[in-house]
Amino acid sequence: MTIIDRVFTVRGEPFFPIGGQARNSSGYNAAEAETAFRALKLINGNTLEIPVYWEQIEPEEGVFDFQSVDALLECARRNGVRLVLLWFATWKNGSMDYAPAWVKTDPGRFKRVTAPTGRSIWVLSSHCQATLDADQRAFTELCAYLKAHDSAERTVIALQIENEPGILGSDRDHGPEAQACYHGPVPAELVERMRANGQGRVYDLWQQAGGAEAGTWPELFGWSAGEVMTSWSIASYIDCIAKGGKEVYDIPMYTNAWLGEREWALAGESYPSGGPISVVLDIYKWFAPHLDLIAPDIYIPDSRGYEAICAAYARDDNPLFVPESAPGGSNAWNMFRAIADYGAIGYAFFAIERIIAADGSVRPEHQPLVDSFCAVASAIPLLLRYQGTGKVHAVIQEENQREQLLDLDGWLGLVEYDDGSTRQPKDWRHRPGEHRPEDRGRGLVIQASRQELYFLGASYRVMLRPKLPPDQARDASLANGFLCKHQVPFIHIDEGHLDERGAFIVDRRRNGDEANHGVWVEADVGVVRVLLCDP
Repeated sequence: MTIIDRVFTVRGEPFFPIGGQARNSSGYNAAEAETAFRALKLINGNTLEIPVYWEQIEPEEGVFDFQSVDALLECARRNGVRLVLLWFATWKNGSMDYAPAWVKTDPGRFKRVTAPTGRSIWVLSSHCQATLDADQRAFTELCAYLKAHDSAERTVIALQIENEPGILGSDRDHGPEAQACYHGPVPAELVERMRANGQGRVYDLWQQAGGAEAGTWPELFGWSAGEVMTSWSIASYIDCIAKGGKEVYDIPMYTNAWLGEREWALAGESYPSGGPISVVLDIYKWFAPHLDLIAPDIYIPDSRGYEAICAAYARDDNPLFVPESAPGGSNAWNMFRAIADYGAIGYAFFAIERIIAADGSVRPEHQPLVDSFCAVASAIPLLLRYQGTGKVHAVIQEENQREQLLDLDGWLGLVEYDDGSTRQPKDWRHRPGEHRPEDRGRGLVIQASRQELYFLGASYRVMLRPKLPPDQARDASLANGFLCKHQVPFIHIDEGHLDERGAFIVDRRRNGDEANHGVWVEADVGVVRVLLCDP
């Protein structure tokens, strides 16, 4: 049993946000925002992530304009969905693009990062108190506005502070303030944290550099010192913003990570240095305690790499939330892995508007992704109830895989993937046809009790048999006349949906040929519930 930390709530009840993130410019006008909301409807999503820009709400210093926020709140309420607002301020993808003009044009006051060559980089420095004060003031004004205009409705369920923070162009700031910090003593609190932890990737960097108990950043962290110092500085900076915001309006807050596991894995080049990548995640957990979680933006398509990221961020002190992921491809399959195996508490993909064709329908290339998100959306009451219990199982067809064995409570499940050549019947709506790579099987099997199981997803079939010793299993299969690889007798196999209270509503009952050859799942059949009968 794993305790799932349900960070997101609505009216005091746990909430599983499923949806998409609007394109980064979508907050600028109502028409573009409306497109994102229409796309959200196509995936049966309940939450839209959309940015709020510092430059937009504070065009002049001390003068605030929340018309864009009002428009988003009104649109979300009209569509009956929730919002996660993304605060683009000091950092957006390792740059300062969304800071106000009065910040961009005053580098003397709002310090920029200095590269090793001495040139200025288009990134605001985390070592500048004036910038921190200005960002925190604007963010707390946003929080105050939301408290005044949304605390009752709770349309906004969370705030993301910054977006993929860090420095692109250098592993650290070489300006005077940062240089003094770099060649000054490492905070004693960090050393104590590492010592107390006794393990972890930050601890390993410390030990590899000699494990000195005191000294400067390069003395304690060697060649990693620049990135480690920058991570500590940015984590502390963001925590100040979160602390100020929570004092005004207590709402879940997080920041997100541009992953370091890409290209050459070089800080400041392959990814923004100082961001909450997996190597320095401990530093963010230690020095940003006012953040409810750190969320990875996962664009890694291969299953091994994807699982490694999930494992790194799904920690006892950090529930897994994926606020940004690829708008197609393997994400249609990998999402089920995050939910079943790593207890993901919410999931979204980037640029949700891309799924809409000119006629308002789903673009064909995005149909597998849409089907997968619809499947998850249909089972949210079950996820809220059974995640962390070991009863949620991912069904994912890897390349060239034909079957998968499930170890269930009291039963074995043999998942067979449809390659288009199966002769086992489904029903008149589903005829064997040409198999496409994007039709690979995927979904979830959720066991509510020994006899009650739920299936959702697409392109797979499950055969079930009781879990018995080999000699008894063989005897039982012959004596009870199991059909087709020992399919267990059932009471009912029903296609249906879950109502708002989580009760299963039967839409169609299967029997005969449609039920005698396993439990088959396709994207258009909703949730399939099976009530089993002991042989």
